[in-house]
Amino acid sequence: MEVQETRVQTDRVLTIPNILSMARLLGVPLFLWLILRPEFGGPNSDGWALLVLMLSGVSDYLDGKLARRWNQISNLGRLLDPAADRLYILSTLVGLTWREILPWWVAAALLAREAMLLVMVGILRRHGYPPPQVNFLGKAATFNLMYAFPLLLLSDGTGWLSSLAEVFGWAFAGWGTTLYWWAGILYVVQVRRLVKADTAAD
Repeated sequence: MEVQETRVQTDRVLTIPNILSMARLLGVPLFLWLILRPEFGGPNSDGWALLVLMLSGVSDYLDGKLARRWNQISNLGRLLDPAADRLYILSTLVGLTWREILPWWVAAALLAREAMLLVMVGILRRHGYPPPQVNFLGKAATFNLMYAFPLLLLSDGTGWLSSLAEVFGWAFAGWGTTLYWWAGILYVVQVRRLVKADTAAD
């Protein structure tokens, strides 16, 4: 998480925050299987899928909190945390779009942002820089999307609860998508400055 920028990092692997992040990664294929079961003739498992998403959100909060408190910030943690975030977003996009809960253009907008960031990471590597660290804006965008997706999944039903979930789900999705792109543009600006400074130094 973004808090890892301000503390001393280590090469430790088996830390509690890292174990939590690894558990989140293991939950990605489980979540995707649960959300797509109805599409392949299986029973509806949306309740279990929502539970996996909720646990992922809790562990996402805890890994950074514990890393700060216990001085267990690690280089591996810097990689695992954003990787888990992106994989959950990708798997949710696949599941919700497949089930036609989420319009394809929303998924396309979020995937286009990820593609843009991959290009930026490639440019940084060519200049000898590591990938950009997760900033507060990017994390806020992820939190909005992680709230939006369970609510949109819950909206795939009938009754007042589904109607309420749809309203709030789309509100979080709108904010999350906007912030996601805003954070991506800031990454592009950051990369441009680094590359420009590197070129000037040569």
